[in-house]
Amino acid sequence: MHSMTDRVAIVTGAARGIGACTARRLGAAGWRLVLVDLCADDPHLAYTLATEAELRATCLACGGEERAIAVVGDVRDQATLDGAVEQAVARFGGVDAAVAIAGGIAGGEPAWHTTDETWDVMFGINFEGVRRLATAVVPVMLERPRPRHGRFVAVSSAGGTLGLPLLASYSAAKHAVIGFIKSLAAELGPEGITANAVAPGSTATEMLHASAAVYGLASPLEFAAHHQLGRLVEADEVAALLAWLCGMDSDAITGAVLPVDAGMTAS
Repeated sequence: MHSMTDRVAIVTGAARGIGACTARRLGAAGWRLVLVDLCADDPHLAYTLATEAELRATCLACGGEERAIAVVGDVRDQATLDGAVEQAVARFGGVDAAVAIAGGIAGGEPAWHTTDETWDVMFGINFEGVRRLATAVVPVMLERPRPRHGRFVAVSSAGGTLGLPLLASYSAAKHAVIGFIKSLAAELGPEGITANAVAPGSTATEMLHASAAVYGLASPLEFAAHHQLGRLVEADEVAALLAWLCGMDSDAITGAVLPVDAGMTAS
């Protein structure tokens, strides 16, 4: 078994929000990291995305160039993720965990009026980004000698277990993440690699402003009314579970969908 300071993780969507918080938690625990982010705005998303400066800042917070590599690229591009894995192998000797966090939200129309373009973008970012990361990283994770303690973790959403009006394409993509993770868990369990999904509720990130706009809300804080705790989820609270799922204490958990939703799906 590798010590935590020998273990290597790839994190997508790592420049800010949940991704940056997760990277910082793993970095503080001694992980070596390859951090991936688009670092550019997307014309199909109605909010500003993270910048390369933010990605570099996350790398610096995780130990700098000796312990964290920045990869600028799109998770919808297989070559980007293949290249990230290649860098992990070349610099750090392999990969032990992959954390698929990159995501986006768009919508505002009923399901039957949602354009093909919106469907393609939502599935591309939210589902294909997860699938393509698995395609790139699982073969390398399987190169680790037994007994393995590999981890594949993906961010779904409370909207991956519920139906969200006016966000059908987003919700469907997040449901697909859960189905994929459960199948991956069944396939990788005998190989000593776990696969789990985390389902955040309304989390205080830039994406939530776009969700508020879809529903005509004056503030994202209004989403707290759907949470039993009466508040939004913080990005670092989601990151805490993601980082824990990468560690050794989660060795008996696989195929799970774990909520961090302040009670949004409790009833």
